[in-house]
Amino acid sequence: MLWPHRGRFSDRTWPAPGNHEYYTKDAAPYFAYFGARAGRGYYSLQLGAWRVISLDSNLAPGAHAAMLAWLKEELAGAPAAAGAEPPCTLAFWHHPLYSSGGHGSVPKMREAWALLHAAGAELVLSGHDHDYERFAPQDADGRRDPGGIRQFVVGTGGAYPTPFLRLAAHSETRDASRNGVLRLRLYPGGYDWEFPEATAPQLPNPSPPDHGSGRCH
Repeated sequence: MLWPHRGRFSDRTWPAPGNHEYYTKDAAPYFAYFGARAGRGYYSLQLGAWRVISLDSNLAPGAHAAMLAWLKEELAGAPAAAGAEPPCTLAFWHHPLYSSGGHGSVPKMREAWALLHAAGAELVLSGHDHDYERFAPQDADGRRDPGGIRQFVVGTGGAYPTPFLRLAAHSETRDASRNGVLRLRLYPGGYDWEFPEATAPQLPNPSPPDHGSGRCH
């Protein structure tokens, strides 16, 4: 399904619902707009050597439990073929488990994080706070772990920026001075990241946009 008003980005847009989508009952316009790509509010796809999982961090307890059961089965899916490396894993949802921003850390997705961590996932992407923040790899209980998951919070798509209020543990980089996007290059065995800005920085003499690379577990 294509959405003409999204133009050339329609066929590579993979969504996750945010809290504003649920301002309308059952996020009905969101599901109508994205159609089959919205899944049940959560879904997975294979992107080259990467398994990508979209989750819904807005669900009521019963639906949330069903999503976690689905995630557990998804992560226990067919192993890689003999001699092949298992896929790297990236998950994304709206509310960040860890954040130094105005909304702060949202614990609802801790169990999802634990399942992903146990399966060797590399990355979690979230939004909600109007800023950019990168964390060191950690587990679902906030302990730094070289084998844990690195989280990016990217809420810099154009809404007004909000300040960082309370520094969360293991936060490595924070930026609320510019609008921008997270550019990820995903390849077998690793990934590169860059935070290119979309507008001029709002502070004089800003630091260079964040960038780096990591390896899959």
